[in-house]
Amino acid sequence: MLEPGATVLDVACGSGRHLAWFSDRGHPVTGIDIDIDCARHSVEGAELIATDLEGSAWPLRNGTGLRQFGAVVITNYLWRPLWDTLIQSVAPGGVFLYETFSIRNASIGRPSRPDFLLRPGELLDVCSDMHVIAYEDGYLQNPPRFVQRIAAVQPTNESPSNPESHRCALWVK
Repeated sequence: MLEPGATVLDVACGSGRHLAWFSDRGHPVTGIDIDIDCARHSVEGAELIATDLEGSAWPLRNGTGLRQFGAVVITNYLWRPLWDTLIQSVAPGGVFLYETFSIRNASIGRPSRPDFLLRPGELLDVCSDMHVIAYEDGYLQNPPRFVQRIAAVQPTNESPSNPESHRCALWVK
């Protein structure tokens, strides 16, 4: 789904495992997190930005607004005030990949605070103007957890999305 050489943004990049994966496949990568020390050792040449995502202004701006990327990747992180910024950071034709814990995770462990857990169908709502390629909401083992995850493509002017006609739901039990 990702064009060769497309730029990738990893939000809350942690140790940099996704940065390394995309970089190994020839994609220029940018990682953003409050602490980038671990990521610095994972990917040589990555653009790394240390910032408090929840307490600072979005640092990825250019002269015309938000910087856009061929893919925006987020895992195990949820800060709802960033939804619009994250979606707008996906270039036309770019891919949005998101996975984090769902509200059902509170029944088995941490995280368990509703602020950090997705409500049923929340990722589908967030991506309602995008072409949803795949969506899962269910239980995963190793480690045990309930998650939602989505892969969606930002429409282009040439191929506007009709979300209802493109939605594909995959359910994990």
